[in-house]
Amino acid sequence: MTVTTALPHAEAVALADEQLASWLKQEGCDEPPPVLDAPPPEAPGLAERLRLGERVLLDRDHGPLRGGSGAGRYDRRRLRTPAPHGTQQLTLTVATGADGPTWVRLEAETHSTGSGVRTPCRVPVPELARSLLPLLDATDGPAVVHTAPRVITADAVDALIDELCDPERRLPTVVASVPVNLPTDRWVEDVVGPLCHQLPGLATAYVLDPGARTGFNVALEYHSVYGGAVRTYLPEVDPASRLDGARHPVLARGRIEQDLRRAAGLLAREPRRLAADQPLPVPLAAVPVLRVPPPQLRPSAGRAADPSAASRGADLAVVGAELAELAHEEQQDRAEQQARADELERVRRTLRLERRDRHDTRDGRDTREGRLRSGARALTGRHCTTPGAGQALGPRFAAQPADRCGKPESFTELMARMGEFPLLTFTGDQKSALALDELQRVGAGWARLAWDGLTALQEYAEAAVRGRAGGDFKQWCEHTPEGCHRFPPRKAVRGESRTVFSHTKWKRERMLPVPECVDASRRAFMGAHLRIGGGRTAPRLHYLDDCSGSGRIYVGYIGLHLTNTRTN
Repeated sequence: MTVTTALPHAEAVALADEQLASWLKQEGCDEPPPVLDAPPPEAPGLAERLRLGERVLLDRDHGPLRGGSGAGRYDRRRLRTPAPHGTQQLTLTVATGADGPTWVRLEAETHSTGSGVRTPCRVPVPELARSLLPLLDATDGPAVVHTAPRVITADAVDALIDELCDPERRLPTVVASVPVNLPTDRWVEDVVGPLCHQLPGLATAYVLDPGARTGFNVALEYHSVYGGAVRTYLPEVDPASRLDGARHPVLARGRIEQDLRRAAGLLAREPRRLAADQPLPVPLAAVPVLRVPPPQLRPSAGRAADPSAASRGADLAVVGAELAELAHEEQQDRAEQQARADELERVRRTLRLERRDRHDTRDGRDTREGRLRSGARALTGRHCTTPGAGQALGPRFAAQPADRCGKPESFTELMARMGEFPLLTFTGDQKSALALDELQRVGAGWARLAWDGLTALQEYAEAAVRGRAGGDFKQWCEHTPEGCHRFPPRKAVRGESRTVFSHTKWKRERMLPVPECVDASRRAFMGAHLRIGGGRTAPRLHYLDDCSGSGRIYVGYIGLHLTNTRTN
């Protein structure tokens, strides 16, 4: 959730700390001590870490925004609490620029333990969001961000239309209609309220009463909603455009009444996607990366100053807990490395059988098995971000420079080596990728550039599943960490244009296969893509980033540019 408030920065932070402390107290955790004005001298520039209970950690930091003096300031709180099969993480950031409103951003995510792929779950809206929104008088451009749907009467229709068309609006607006001959209050209580339960902070919700419905639908001829249906209006509504009407999804009454819980999940899907994909406002984008102290420097809440036996015992308990946490992280890394080794062995066996069947004996050149063996050595060196992870697999898979493997010269070879990317899954049709080999004279280097993109996606996925990516893949390319493969940011595209998304046929081309655990329809829109060639009509690689759900990235298409305004 990303909203603004007219409150001063200090007052917004104080309200956030108050609500956070109240929630921790209800959960039986220790109450955080007052925030230090400056970091301890032994850990300058690092966040303050507090242990408030078993597996309950609170990191706090504050300071100036990046960009020099006078750029503004920020305060951040990151809370980690235990959850079934993992850890729940809540990050609250308050940032105020040199001139402008105070921005408040709340991120909730769940980190799963173990290397297995689990069925993705939707992280529920935190109670902190529901309690903070009314206290902050949160706004989204001209609109007040409230926690429950509001009923609109005929005299408020013009204000609602102005809000929908306002260019400063960032959040979606959900507008529900009331079926004919049904009381408005009953429909709101029984249907609209539960339907919008997962929308606070992600969208604003309104209900048109019978008097407002007529005026609203007359004014928005191409964007109407009636008969108990619910419509989600994305930013930048164009009331005069018939094509723009197709951009704002409608949830029919029949689907809502068939399964209210599932309908609520479908309604929240687009606001969640928009909240994750939208670029951050300037003050929030200027917040530096959170840095926590190493275990031996991590302060504990309520530690006594007197070096008595009890104090030393408490210190030993804290150190023991920190060591246990590090051991758990190392165990996770070893499990992931073993999973990668198993996947490589499976691919090696498959290629060995292919070689036996095809009698592939190329004179003076490496066989596919030899290239894959080199790929195994490079994989442990290129994809392991934990020091010593390559040695954990033994000398046979010791880390080697990535260049030892070499890049594929054809898409036939690239597709055969997809198994070298443990967190990437190709779900599309290989024919479109293999057909690019027929154009190698025209597109020399396409396969190598696609390989660079896959390598960068793999490294991004490894960081994203641990919550360390710092944004989406586009931001990863713009700020590639040291030691990772860099992919040109201009070739990483977040999504398709509004024209493509609104065109039924073009959008259908980009509805690509995904596992059932990602979407029950086994199809998902993959607007994010990589340009793997020069020019606007060169080949593309379309993918779906589901690192926050199933912990993987799904590549649904590699091939010639799909249809748009510049193709024929």
